Amino acid sequence: MAAPAAILSCAFLSAPVAARVIAVAPGPDAQARLQEALIDARPGDTVTLGAGRFELTDGLSLDVDRVELRGAGPDRTVLSFKGQQGAGEGLLVTSDDVVLRDFAVEDTRGDGIKSKGADRIVYHNLRVEWTGGPKATNGAYGVYPVSSSDILVDKVVVRGASDAGIYVGQSRNIVVRGSIAEYNVAGIEIENSYNADVHGNVARHNTGGILVFDLPNLPQTGGHSVRVFANQITDNDTPNFAPAGNIVASVPTGTGVMVMANARVHVFGNTLAGNGTTNVLLVGYREAFDDKAYNPLIREVVVRDNVHGRAGYAPAFPGGAELAAAMGGTLPPIVWDGTGERVVARDKVTALTLALSDPRQPLTAARPAPARFPDGALPGEPAPVVLPAGMAERIR
Repeated sequence: MAAPAAILSCAFLSAPVAARVIAVAPGPDAQARLQEALIDARPGDTVTLGAGRFELTDGLSLDVDRVELRGAGPDRTVLSFKGQQGAGEGLLVTSDDVVLRDFAVEDTRGDGIKSKGADRIVYHNLRVEWTGGPKATNGAYGVYPVSSSDILVDKVVVRGASDAGIYVGQSRNIVVRGSIAEYNVAGIEIENSYNADVHGNVARHNTGGILVFDLPNLPQTGGHSVRVFANQITDNDTPNFAPAGNIVASVPTGTGVMVMANARVHVFGNTLAGNGTTNVLLVGYREAFDDKAYNPLIREVVVRDNVHGRAGYAPAFPGGAELAAAMGGTLPPIVWDGTGERVVARDKVTALTLALSDPRQPLTAARPAPARFPDGALPGEPAPVVLPAGMAERIR
């Protein structure tokens, strides 16, 4: 049935300012009607998206606090940007206490859904996808909260991002859970962020499954306190399709978890298998930098109690094949460059150290050998992330 031309608005609840439900249906002029609804929304309002395809030609934006944008389900309400004229993201949120739920975003020219400076944001039951499969011309990030505090990403599916499917950058107090990231370059990436729990997710058929990075020359550096646990990180076998020059373009195809230049990262209780380079890669930052505050090393990184399947049978970094041949045909499930402080792996599998003294040394300087880690007490595990009361309740 054709969509109503006007936005329907209904008043609910009590004075002094009643929260409203603003209903928007797909159909002619969907671009203008939906953007108008997002502009007209007041704090406390819900903008509902009807079932069907919204054929959109430009990005959308929301800058009103305490708005919920709700669809009929990620397979029923689709915001299609196949006809997008500009190069920006599909949806940009710059306000606080926003809930995004129950819809899909497809084929944006830039990022899928970005939120910036948006505290206490909830992403729930969403799908972001580039339907043509992995391509360098796809948008960089699927779900992209940045420069924010208190972030919940829950039951999200992302496919085809040319950088990271789920990317959280320069933020703090983060939970990413129950989501699926597949056929991206990086499935899930936590970058330059503080206090994150990444658990109960599936990261499969990406180039790399879950990355925890810290990079120099960004407004927030010194990433720390990340727990990666109870995830399924398997079969990350999609050839790297990131545009040249992108940092994730250096991620070897077939990497399960990669921790780089971060502190207090604990990787435990995950299932890792089918990752051709290795299941867990622990490294320092290898590029030149001039940020005097930046620490390129990993510190207090713990790998324990993970279940490992086949790994290391197709190492996709320069010299990897030769190294695997020297090791008997495969690399161990854990590979460490040998740099950093208080790095400990307690999984019941072999770990390999390259025994570099500096992460920027060429791999020709490596002296590969079985890694030996110190006995005794492990570095302390980061505290569980606790989000503000009410965030989880908004999606129950």
